[in-house]
Amino acid sequence: MKLEISASLNYRLSEPVDLMLQIEAAVGHGQQVVESSLDLGNPEFVSRVPAVDGLCEPIWLRASGTLRAEYRAAVVVDRPAVDFRTLPEVALHRLPSAVVPYLNESRYCPSNKFHAFVERRFGEHEGGSKIARMRDWIESRFTYLPGTSDADTGALDSFVERRGVCRDYAHVMIALARAAHIPARMASVYALGVDPQDFHAIVEVYLDGGWYMVDATGMARPEGTARICVGRDAADVAFLTAYRAIELVEQRVSVKELVDA
Repeated sequence: MKLEISASLNYRLSEPVDLMLQIEAAVGHGQQVVESSLDLGNPEFVSRVPAVDGLCEPIWLRASGTLRAEYRAAVVVDRPAVDFRTLPEVALHRLPSAVVPYLNESRYCPSNKFHAFVERRFGEHEGGSKIARMRDWIESRFTYLPGTSDADTGALDSFVERRGVCRDYAHVMIALARAAHIPARMASVYALGVDPQDFHAIVEVYLDGGWYMVDATGMARPEGTARICVGRDAADVAFLTAYRAIELVEQRVSVKELVDA
């Protein structure tokens, strides 16, 4: 599937601000960026940060007055259709070193607090079957409601309140998976079917020797999803991190299927 992606950011800066931007679709890993452009206006400073896990390549910026970023890309997604529900988990002692950090608690995902619930609710299942039941449980019991969470909301808050947006669903999914000793990480993505359309957050779980996409909101499908970057939770994958206060003026994201003539 070929996706036409665009993202437009416009922020007002009352003073010089250092920012980290992560809005470019990743190269490889089941997707090919065949065309792209990024216009950052005239910041005082621009520098790319080396890729993390072969996926993320953030951009450091320092800007004054305004931040304007315009990104356009055509991405071909060629990700095999795999039913993760049938996949086995990997024994802990056989996990690759690069995967091990995604077993542990992180800022927004205090997975150790979910052990008892996971054992009680999902203990009779294993591997992909367990992940599938966690995903289905979240989607059926949570209400997707913008404006009910903020930058401080973590998985435990969302678990109690049973509402939030994609990042909140993802944090709970990650916490449950890690509590079951299955590595899980957050991926920021562009995806068809997201309503309202915006930067989207999903989960990737490590099963049978590979990472597989899981969206607890039920909106995104792997074949219509383009990764931006991955990390332990939202702190690692935010599309924009500002190290002083900034003001949103306008932000737009568009993801469409592109059919060649």
